[in-house]
Amino acid sequence: MAKVEILGVKIDDLSLQEILVQIDKFLDSTDPHYIVTPNPEFLVAAQKNKKFKEILNYADIATADGVGLTYAAKFLGQRLQRITGVDLIWYICQLAEQKSCSVYFLGAGKSVAEKTAEVLKQEFPNLKIAGSQSGGEITDPQLINQELIDQINQAAPQIIFVALGQIKQEEWIFYHLDKLPTVRLAMGVGGAFDYISETVPRAPEYLRKIGLEWLYRLIKEPTRWQRIINAVIVFPFLIIKNRLHLKR
Repeated sequence: MAKVEILGVKIDDLSLQEILVQIDKFLDSTDPHYIVTPNPEFLVAAQKNKKFKEILNYADIATADGVGLTYAAKFLGQRLQRITGVDLIWYICQLAEQKSCSVYFLGAGKSVAEKTAEVLKQEFPNLKIAGSQSGGEITDPQLINQELIDQINQAAPQIIFVALGQIKQEEWIFYHLDKLPTVRLAMGVGGAFDYISETVPRAPEYLRKIGLEWLYRLIKEPTRWQRIINAVIVFPFLIIKNRLHLKR
């Protein structure tokens, strides 16, 4: 698979169809796999958190979730195709329905996880929902919560979506996926449950296409200002700094 490296993080330049072909193979295998969906905030965080960077680079697939990554790749003379985590969830569930694979929803609060499952079940009537869990008991993603692990294993899902927020969700998957023997695919999904359940409105499609989703989110959620700064100011600064360094 073609990979583009941005600030030390390797991201796959794959089309949606190519990603789904890989996922189809993952679900047919006997090994666990996991997907990460980096955006500019991920890459900024990875500059300060070496372990997080290693976890991102260890993933089986890393898709460019943020439009900022596609712009950065172009600025660096490369190319990336953007596939958002929110959109990918829908396609994975469509594939799961076709293959009779069950899905588990972890994180974002119990009611939000349940509502997300309900929405996807309405769209895909034959989708098998293994269960949902708030994930609120996860304080340190490296620590084993045996009760939670047992609950998930009792449900025996083949796919698990983890919405614990960046870094935390990737760490949880990295440290616990090997304790979930039925899971063939795990994916960190950030705030995707909020959008799918319509708990938080998603930016109109025309704003997403021109890369201004961040502005819409800032207006709707002004408390995200620090994250927005990382995405639209700190990240471009690091990209320009990196390119100047490479030219020396």
